[in-house]
Amino acid sequence: MVKQKADKIFLFLVFCLIVVGFTIFISASQGLLGRNSGADFFGVAIKQLGILLLGLLVLIVFSHVPYRSLQRWAFWLFVLAVILNLLVFIPKLGFSAGGARRWLLLGPFSFQPSELLKFGFVIYLAYWLSAEKAKVQNFTRGLLPFVIITLIPTIILLKEPDIGTFTVLFAAGVAMYFVAGGKWRHFLLLILSCVLAVGILAIYKPYVRDRIATYLNPQSDTLGSSYQINQAMIAVGSGGWRGRGFGQSIQKFNFLPEAIGDSVFAVAAEEFGFIGSVFLVILFSAFALWGIKISSKINDSFGRLLVLGIVILITAQSFINISSMLGLIPLTGVPLIFVSQGGSALLVALLEIGIVLNISKYQGGRQKLS
Repeated sequence: MVKQKADKIFLFLVFCLIVVGFTIFISASQGLLGRNSGADFFGVAIKQLGILLLGLLVLIVFSHVPYRSLQRWAFWLFVLAVILNLLVFIPKLGFSAGGARRWLLLGPFSFQPSELLKFGFVIYLAYWLSAEKAKVQNFTRGLLPFVIITLIPTIILLKEPDIGTFTVLFAAGVAMYFVAGGKWRHFLLLILSCVLAVGILAIYKPYVRDRIATYLNPQSDTLGSSYQINQAMIAVGSGGWRGRGFGQSIQKFNFLPEAIGDSVFAVAAEEFGFIGSVFLVILFSAFALWGIKISSKINDSFGRLLVLGIVILITAQSFINISSMLGLIPLTGVPLIFVSQGGSALLVALLEIGIVLNISKYQGGRQKLS
């Protein structure tokens, strides 16, 4: 098959998400003006812009790297990601914040290796499922190996702990397994097992139990564990249909925790209202649907599964973040891709999109190994 150009519609959707996301981020960052005399606002804005530009460079590079070359290194990329995540438990290398140990110190910079863990997991799972597709429907040679592969990052993420990232990774893995040929009863068994695992965690892990309790009764402790969700709901409700206007959020000033992080969607809802919020949701939905369409047109099973896994990683995380800010699910602590502060998430997401763009050049055919 003759190689085509990268999918223009998918690239356009990514461009829209980047522009809209950075615009929302800049507005949300203005909340820092009321906290540190403006010094942090300019520093944070410049840093985010620098990460975005670096991410775009990474996107361009990986959009030109033949994706099948990643297949050769799939296992070792997964192993490297696992090792990097284990390093967070080593004193002076990893550090904790908010009761979680998820970051590595790299000189003056910090990095969240769980973003690479999701990426490495999806690549290796795409490789394994494409190589063992004839065995996927078998319980002992399909489902059990899949569970073992999934348990490796799961144990690490639960130890950190990072329930939100685990949920995103699990969603991508289960979807890839099902599309690769997994049986319906195995699919339902995996979902049931996940629900049971969360129930067990709620019994033995107080922070999980607290988040579920806050979700069920957000008015139980409005100045404590329920403070963030209540402030987020105030911001969302204040936006009304059209919003207060760009830069006019009140909640981002000293009220809403993590206004440029996990809670950035609440700021967007306050400033751009219901209409703006729906527009952002439509953008992410279009990104997901078009990405799945690209996946469906790839004849090579590795490329097809890799696109599916990447698209679900990005959209599942984004919708989980939005849903938590609307009180539809418990707070998870995962950033909103393209919008929230978080260099690790943005860089890895743009790298992944570069890979999808490369794979999109081979829609309808199979790329030859070089």
